[in-house]
Amino acid sequence: MIKLLKYFFFAFIVKPLVYIILGINVRNKNQIPSKGPAILIANHNSHLDTMVLMSLFPLCWLNSIHPIAVADYFLKNNFIKWFSLNIIEIIPVKRTNSKETLKEFFKKINNYLNNQKILILYPEGTRGTPEEMGELKNGIAYIAKNNPKVPIIPFYMFGLGKALPKDEAILVPFICDIYIGNAIYWNYDKEIFMDSLRQSFKNLKSQHYKNQKYI
Repeated sequence: MIKLLKYFFFAFIVKPLVYIILGINVRNKNQIPSKGPAILIANHNSHLDTMVLMSLFPLCWLNSIHPIAVADYFLKNNFIKWFSLNIIEIIPVKRTNSKETLKEFFKKINNYLNNQKILILYPEGTRGTPEEMGELKNGIAYIAKNNPKVPIIPFYMFGLGKALPKDEAILVPFICDIYIGNAIYWNYDKEIFMDSLRQSFKNLKSQHYKNQKYI
């Protein structure tokens, strides 16, 4: 029953919203992984971000895709908790410095990847300024270090922060662009790895503004 609800939600609500009401232009679509394990990383400007990223995949893949999301928001009441865990199937993470809690979280992430899942992660850790990429947290480096053969694929999304900005409840139809970069792998040095992520996002942003210049 829950699986049917999930398919219904994405087939009749999410995909029409994304492809008809908003309109999505996807650049470098061939970089979307055709199987797991994989980690999608993206800038985070809107609650639409996760819905848009999940909508890029066929409906039959939905049970293999799991966004990583903060527990204090997505588990804050019974309805949101049920919806987040059962329909979106998030992997909740607590905001904490507890070594034991973080150890259990990374162990759970490793299990998902070992089971060929595709994860969605926002390395900024929170929603930021529309069209901008904030400072990246080091959590992605720990995940990559433990899973060096798993591709990490950067997505840069433009327009979603204007379509549904942070703390707003009214959707404004706004054509959105998504740029997808080449897969990045752990290279055995945290600083070099994090710099490669930053550079990839910078390149995707430059591609977008270069294309806008010639429209």
